[in-house]
Amino acid sequence: MTAEKVTEDLSPSPNRLREQRGWYFYDWANSAFPTTVLTVFLGPYLTTIAETAAAGRPYVDVLWFDVRPSAYYSFVVGFSAILQIFLMPVAGALADHTGRKREIMGLFAYLGAGATVCFWFLSGDRYLLGGALFVMASVSFSAAFVVYNSFLPEIAAPDERDRVSAMGWGFGYLGGGLLLAVHLGLFLYHDAFHVAEGDAVRLALASAGLWWGGFTVIPMLRLRNRRALARGSESVGRAVTGTFRQLGRTIVELRRYPLSLAFLVAYLIYNDGVQTVISFSATYADKELGLSQTVRIGAILMVQFVAFGGALLLGRLAASYGAKRVVLGALVAWTGVVAVAYFLPKGAALPFFALGFAIAIVMGGTQALSRSLFSHVIPAGKEAEYYSLYEISDKGSTFLGSFTLGLALQLTDSYRLGIVSLVIFFVVGFVLLAAVNLPRAIRAAGNQVPERL
Repeated sequence: MTAEKVTEDLSPSPNRLREQRGWYFYDWANSAFPTTVLTVFLGPYLTTIAETAAAGRPYVDVLWFDVRPSAYYSFVVGFSAILQIFLMPVAGALADHTGRKREIMGLFAYLGAGATVCFWFLSGDRYLLGGALFVMASVSFSAAFVVYNSFLPEIAAPDERDRVSAMGWGFGYLGGGLLLAVHLGLFLYHDAFHVAEGDAVRLALASAGLWWGGFTVIPMLRLRNRRALARGSESVGRAVTGTFRQLGRTIVELRRYPLSLAFLVAYLIYNDGVQTVISFSATYADKELGLSQTVRIGAILMVQFVAFGGALLLGRLAASYGAKRVVLGALVAWTGVVAVAYFLPKGAALPFFALGFAIAIVMGGTQALSRSLFSHVIPAGKEAEYYSLYEISDKGSTFLGSFTLGLALQLTDSYRLGIVSLVIFFVVGFVLLAAVNLPRAIRAAGNQVPERL
């Protein structure tokens, strides 16, 4: 592709604006899964299904292993995260090699949406079905999201990518929050609709899949592929193998930038804690605190909208005090949040809402500022390769936290000890990040050190 062609592709035009608007709607569509399914409904419901299957016994059978019903969901999340780590690079390789990004994104999106719709059949003692559907849906979600992100450089010029990306982010919060509000109404007034409570939960889960699949039609119609597989080029299998080789070379090359590697390791650890707290919060509120589904959904709905404001607030603080200091402060806050969660009284909704508000403030800012900090410590021209590692860590690294939590529950059968075990991720992440000499890391990568860091 020539330089003139690139200029033509990225110049303002009605077609490109139409693509951007279509791109926004995939964030609107898929946000139903992390909000309704992952964060609110599935954890407590699948745990209840496993408890029903146990029928008073301390364990259920999972592939010839005895697993406590309380630990089942955490282990399923961890197993799914491992699969995501391996599948996301494959999805990216197929999309880049074939040039059929739209079709591959659609394939994974509809696999995930279809699995989510099938949660309607999750009832009785079908805990294994629930685990299998979750693995399929979550892995497909991550694979589709990798391809979705790869459209951004094609539909937006460099100086407008921040705006386009932020708009997609905002659409995601809005879409996920709106659907969650509908589900809250469904659950609150399920008697008025002559629907049982369990059926209301299954309707919420299945309708999240319908929302995801239905609105995915918009980006499928508006996004377009830029190129196709050239004749005589390497096979798709070799392209996938080559992608793993390139990923290995990138990891090896990281040794030339030990401080950049140290930052990435620190992020891997504390982000593991962040993601595990988010995914476990609804289960903890249900099984340990005994809070109603209404309280849990209301808290998550609040978090949806407060988190965006928290990201903006921490961004402003970073402009005054430096991003590293703000992230370190956020990690102290995360440590406090987990410690306070241990002491929350049973049945008290107000303290849980207050804790959810604190999580929302630090959640968006921790992730947004970590992403911007990482951009300073990677060498120019290697952004895509290094951000592939970052994306894997962001989307698939929760297996450490999930298995740590699952192990704590397996050994102690205590939700409180399980949640407090996550403190280690924030403490270790804080120590590692504090030890990184970011100015030196930035200069080693060949970049200019910003005035405030």
